Amino acid sequence: METSIGIKQEFMSSVAQSLSKLLADEYLLYTKTRKAHWCVTGPDFYNKHLFFESQYNELDEIIDGVAERIRTISHFPPATLKEFLALTHLTEQSKEKNDSAGYIKELLSDHESIIKFLRENINIYANEFLDSGSSDYITSIMETHEKMAWMLRAHLQ
Repeated sequence: METSIGIKQEFMSSVAQSLSKLLADEYLLYTKTRKAHWCVTGPDFYNKHLFFESQYNELDEIIDGVAERIRTISHFPPATLKEFLALTHLTEQSKEKNDSAGYIKELLSDHESIIKFLRENINIYANEFLDSGSSDYITSIMETHEKMAWMLRAHLQ
């Protein structure tokens, strides 16, 4: 059955493609944050172990929400690691040390990259694709990433 929510099919397709890239970025960042949680070492291990856990739990909620938003506009989200790696603009982490500062710097960079992607698309979704719902939704995700980035940045000061 065709979705009839006041957005042209081709616009829903464009938004779904963009959201699929976001989903891939979110999944890769989630995986990197999980790795930091599992592999961090040093005198601040316990504190950072718990901190990274709180961050990946927040990312898990974002991932589910983005996938559901894609379904809401009548498309299927990517759902394999191969698809995510093909769509993401982030890179997989390859660190030599497992110190918290190194993980935090890399995760912060990824959050900031996602924030820029979201900021670039807010008006495109609303004005070009006439999808205020998706525009509003990614604004809220951007705000969450801004707060998460602030938390990471505070550890480096």
